[in-house]
Amino acid sequence: MDRARDLPDWPLSDHAQSITVRPHDWHVVEMGQGKTILMLHGAGGSTHSWAGLLPMLVEDHHVVAVDLPGQGFTRAGTKRRLSLPNMAQDLLFLLQARDWKPDLIIGHSAGGALGLHLSSLLDHPVRFVGINAALEPFEGIAGWLFPSMAKMLALNPFTAMALTVGGQTLPRVRSFIGTTGSQIPDDSLQCYTKLFSDYTHVDSTIQMMAQWDVDLLTARLFAQTTPTLLIAGAGDRAVPPAVSRRAAQAMPDAAYVELDGLGHLAHEEAPTEVMRTLENWL
Repeated sequence: MDRARDLPDWPLSDHAQSITVRPHDWHVVEMGQGKTILMLHGAGGSTHSWAGLLPMLVEDHHVVAVDLPGQGFTRAGTKRRLSLPNMAQDLLFLLQARDWKPDLIIGHSAGGALGLHLSSLLDHPVRFVGINAALEPFEGIAGWLFPSMAKMLALNPFTAMALTVGGQTLPRVRSFIGTTGSQIPDDSLQCYTKLFSDYTHVDSTIQMMAQWDVDLLTARLFAQTTPTLLIAGAGDRAVPPAVSRRAAQAMPDAAYVELDGLGHLAHEEAPTEVMRTLENWL
């Protein structure tokens, strides 16, 4: 994917900017005024994932959405800092550099684990919403992202090239997304088709999962006092709803909501329903 060429047509690009805070060149979408909401996409995604939900939030908030290092349009300064704690620390550096103090963090899948970890690093009160948050090792369809397999893939410098050679087709990506339990609009599928055809994006996703470990985060859920809402799609085949249900039971201040008929990308399938759930909790 030619980032410079594709950026003008990318969802939310009218509000995008590049911000260099070492070690990364961050791609950030910033909109609205008011209390700050930070939005973190899942592994293999980008800020485009929030195109349906984010505009609903900017009516009353200052919203910041970030591409994770090496994914989407963020250029990773090093691939050695793609672990959960390192990415959380680097996001903290970005927030401090811009003097952004999020009142709410919303994270999807792996971005959910990252957001919850980040919340424990902040020096001010914050609330957290996880959408199909990956708060346990990946199961089911997402088993291909297990760190053990990802580490083997990451050791082979030709892995990402092999996965992206010739590009991806819309039908193939639609089939893959369907295995997660979600059916999303074609414009979003087009974005994933471009992402999954991009060597740097795929390689960075593999490197991230090779360094992925949520065991410490999971072990400390009982001590996580951040007010939390965990939303799960009942049909999620990548991160089963039971993951969020167990986490909510373990945390001292957490609510759990399950949405019928939705899968792993619930916020892309039904942004209005997810927004209504957010409003009820907030």
